[in-house]
Amino acid sequence: MSFSFTPHWGQIADMLFLPACILLASLLLGIILNNFVNQRIRQHVNVPDTSLFSVFITALRGVPLAWCLGVGLYWTINTLDLSPTLAHLLSCILFTLIVFFLTRVVARTLAGMVDISVQRSSQNGAKNSLLTNIVNLIVYAMGFLVILEYYGISIAPLVTALGIGGMAVALGLQETLANIFSGLHLILSKQLRLGDYIRLSSGEEGRVTGITWRFTTVLSLNGNDIVIPNQKIASAILTNYNMPQESVTITIPIGVSYDSDLDVVERVTLEVAREVTNRIDPASAGEPAVRFTAFADSSINFSVILHASQFPNQSLLKHEFIKALTRRYRAEGIDIPFPIRTIYSETK
Repeated sequence: MSFSFTPHWGQIADMLFLPACILLASLLLGIILNNFVNQRIRQHVNVPDTSLFSVFITALRGVPLAWCLGVGLYWTINTLDLSPTLAHLLSCILFTLIVFFLTRVVARTLAGMVDISVQRSSQNGAKNSLLTNIVNLIVYAMGFLVILEYYGISIAPLVTALGIGGMAVALGLQETLANIFSGLHLILSKQLRLGDYIRLSSGEEGRVTGITWRFTTVLSLNGNDIVIPNQKIASAILTNYNMPQESVTITIPIGVSYDSDLDVVERVTLEVAREVTNRIDPASAGEPAVRFTAFADSSINFSVILHASQFPNQSLLKHEFIKALTRRYRAEGIDIPFPIRTIYSETK
């Protein structure tokens, strides 16, 4: 006697109806959420928003559809009559994908919050890659541990092995780790920000354009990148020309002859200083000044005080001021004397 079983199409339809409904509902929900996210992102393209909601919406780019489909497939597997081994394997794969996308959203959100905090403290709105990379590493590591825990893998031996291995790696990478922690110290202490113009005691100077795991990149005035290890910056005497304020004061010493009318000299000098400042550095808010300082051997000396809005502007401002002032003094008949020394001798 032999038995044969032929499944009825009605039974197959009944068996697949619920999974099909779950997948369809998940797909529709994913499309709706994805369109909502894209619409909110387009609203903030021209008018950036630094709120937490805006950062979270941007972090969801491309995630809702994949996430909803993953959840739908996970539920579908549990409704089908599959073998326990296959069902467990598929459940593990889908759980891994869901946790990965969730971790990705959390990492993007926290990285966005870090970028906003750095941009608010930096005058040029630049981003910092070092803090962002560290945040991403921590969040993805936590997601990886959650996945291992779901697989039934004990993370205690792994943490112990990583601790022992970390000590060995730390001994071999002392300089690299010193650069990493030095970079973090510079950022968190706000002694150094992206866009700041700095000068080190070793002579390097320029504008900070990037802070990475090991190096800080400085753009010099001649347009070349200077790559400096973070540890060197942390241990050097550093002058930050953007802190506590970005503007700088320029003092130019000058001398005029004793025959000069000092009131005229002061008026002409201030006129030239204002004209050059407005033409070369219109963003400067300081008012130029003249201060007479000494009766020298062959001239009356004074100092002209100019204000530059940024440290790199001072060279051009001083250059143009000296040229313009020399032309104006010649036109006004104001003499800048050469050093003169008169020697008296007695004759017998």
